[in-house]
Amino acid sequence: MPIYGVPDDLVRVDLGTFDDDLDGRHVVGRVAGGRLEPYPARGAVDAGALDGNARPLVWVDDPLDAFVLHVQGSGKVVLPDGTMRVGYAAHNGHDYGSVGRWLIDSGELEAHQASWAGIRAWMEANPARVAELMAVNPRYIFFREIDGDGPIGAAGLVLTPGRSLAVDRRYLALDVPLWRDAEDPRSDRERLQRLMLAQDTGAAIKGVVRGDFYWGSGAAALKDAGRMKSRGRYYLLLPKTLQPTALAAN
Repeated sequence: MPIYGVPDDLVRVDLGTFDDDLDGRHVVGRVAGGRLEPYPARGAVDAGALDGNARPLVWVDDPLDAFVLHVQGSGKVVLPDGTMRVGYAAHNGHDYGSVGRWLIDSGELEAHQASWAGIRAWMEANPARVAELMAVNPRYIFFREIDGDGPIGAAGLVLTPGRSLAVDRRYLALDVPLWRDAEDPRSDRERLQRLMLAQDTGAAIKGVVRGDFYWGSGAAALKDAGRMKSRGRYYLLLPKTLQPTALAAN
């Protein structure tokens, strides 16, 4: 399965350049017949809709690993002659869709089974329906090769396992320190309490008290991340002289 770079025909339009009231908003598409149209969704891309407009950076042998890479936005590809690190470069403009939620709502899996391990088991048992499942998430990510350490978060810094949090920029600015207190998915008795930094964003991170805990890379990190749906809270650590409303607006 290919991991694509940014297509030549992908266009990102900053609407604020046309109307000040739309500052900060944008659309993604491609030009066809002199008109801007939506970029193809995941199902169409997987079926060949890129039509040679994007170059594969690398090929991987596992469709679920490739899909997880798209959800996470960055990762490492292990090759016979070394490791290649790739990071987010662009997306196709479509909203994120949860394959786990679709499997639950369709009665294919129970809620407690919808971890990445459970999704992989379902795919192995239903190979003819893998394309159908992948298309549930119409959002498609395009990548760039990264030299040096990574992954790189939206704040432009290398993320730190266990200390970096992805947040909703509508409510929380990047680089803000916070104290997180949440259920620990690894224990029924312990809580996950620690100092963290808001260093990234994500298409599925929507809401005031919503965050994506960065576990790191590797099988163990994926296992922990796949079962973390923890309830909790966080406390912003701000100077007394700083107005939180002004901070969130930046």
